[in-house]
Amino acid sequence: MRYWRAIAGYVGLAVLALLVLPFSFLAARRGLLALSGNYGAQDRLYTGDGGLSDLAIFGHMALGAVVALLAVVQLVGPLRRHWPVLHRVSGRTLALLAIPTALGGLIYIGLNGTIGGPVMNVGFALYGLLLLLTAIQAPRFAMAGDYGRHRRWGLRLAILALGSWLYRVHYGLWFWLTQGWGVGSLLDGPFDRIQVFAFYLPYLVLLEICFRIRNRPVRGFRAA
Repeated sequence: MRYWRAIAGYVGLAVLALLVLPFSFLAARRGLLALSGNYGAQDRLYTGDGGLSDLAIFGHMALGAVVALLAVVQLVGPLRRHWPVLHRVSGRTLALLAIPTALGGLIYIGLNGTIGGPVMNVGFALYGLLLLLTAIQAPRFAMAGDYGRHRRWGLRLAILALGSWLYRVHYGLWFWLTQGWGVGSLLDGPFDRIQVFAFYLPYLVLLEICFRIRNRPVRGFRAA
């Protein structure tokens, strides 16, 4: 049974990687083209001033594409067990890139706000702050030798790193199921207002529940 569970897990991660790869490619392409000035004028996020706002949002997109792919890599168990050096290098790269990714989004929100207005501002800003927090905490506990907490913070980071992809998956599934009911033209409809929190908070809550269930029998367990 354990063997088949492992096989199912690897297949699931392979499918996840194949699903994330096109998103990462398009996000990186969009960000890099805009930063080079070859695409920005056609992009609704583009401000045209060539300043901090454009650098923040398109840098956020380009780096976020790499962060999403590295999150999948970090979820591969054999990598951690059999190639620990590669696990450490990819994990440190993930955390290092997640910091400017989060800061880029936060700076853009602070300067321009979002298309969806105050609710989206709050939802995306909270997401950025949580991404920044996990990107700091995961390597901090690894360097301190507290690998239990490092693993928990690393999993939180991985989920948040996949957030931009999950956000788009949610919309794709919603349009498939409902033809876009509740989606506003400025992303300010009922579904949009839920979605700005739903693409990351429920997954984090579920992860915390799994932590508590898995560690309940362990004596002296302390929550991270």
